[in-house]
Amino acid sequence: MRKIDTNALQMFEAVALSLNFRQAAEQLHMSQPPLSRAIKLLEQRLGVQLFERNTQGVALTRAGADLLPKAQQILGLLDEAENSLMRQQGMARFRLGLTTSVDAGLFSGLTRSLENALGQTSLELTFASSPRLISAIRTGKLDAAVIAMPSKTYELKVQSLVQQDMMVALQSRHPLARRRSLSLADLNAETVYWFERARQPAFFDHCHAIFRSHAFAPRFLREPLDHHVLLNDVASGKGIAFLPESFASLKLSGVAYRKLAEGKELSVGLGIVTQPSPHPLSKVLEELASSHLQ
Repeated sequence: MRKIDTNALQMFEAVALSLNFRQAAEQLHMSQPPLSRAIKLLEQRLGVQLFERNTQGVALTRAGADLLPKAQQILGLLDEAENSLMRQQGMARFRLGLTTSVDAGLFSGLTRSLENALGQTSLELTFASSPRLISAIRTGKLDAAVIAMPSKTYELKVQSLVQQDMMVALQSRHPLARRRSLSLADLNAETVYWFERARQPAFFDHCHAIFRSHAFAPRFLREPLDHHVLLNDVASGKGIAFLPESFASLKLSGVAYRKLAEGKELSVGLGIVTQPSPHPLSKVLEELASSHLQ
């Protein structure tokens, strides 16, 4: 029985490249304790220490530094083998990921035009959070994705498309709904629905840095994953929500949308990420996205 398997190599590589167990766990979409246990188990199997851990941080040992290029070579060969097989049927389908951070209706024109442009190639759509889409690109499960920014894209290049300002969704009977525009200061006493950091770590940190700069510290409620559920909760007066402006197309009785003064600071960007060796049809996506989403 081999002492190293592919899963162990992927976890080792993630920690070795980031030298941070928390960041590596986020990248692998797992929690930190199981990752730490897996690395310790790998070290026990190999009989060597791969990482130095102390209060100053994490560093590779000589054995870890020796293993890293070999791990990257092995994982690279596996990716090459998978991609080679995928290319044999690659022109038969185009696997596109679309972020759930904006209203899905924003992509309807793009996907219709893309289906027409692809001809005999089938379009396979996946809707998910941006970190999951980025992970799927890196593991070869998607050919391209439209993601929300800012996001951690690691080695992947991003073609920026457009920015969507953040707006306020609140109950239409709320006293603040009488105003055309609101500021964070106006909303400090409100209950605000907000997403969990694990769903979009980079954007979460970006927004909270802005919140701190404006001394915005309301009571936060966990935001439902389904935006229709979220808006129904807003309509019932349970709290307010911050949403990209594309969600204003979701008309719901009892919900009012208002401009947010700090909306540009909290804006959501959209960008396209592709695999390091892009699918031949990625250029078609980039051209259509530039016209449909700008």
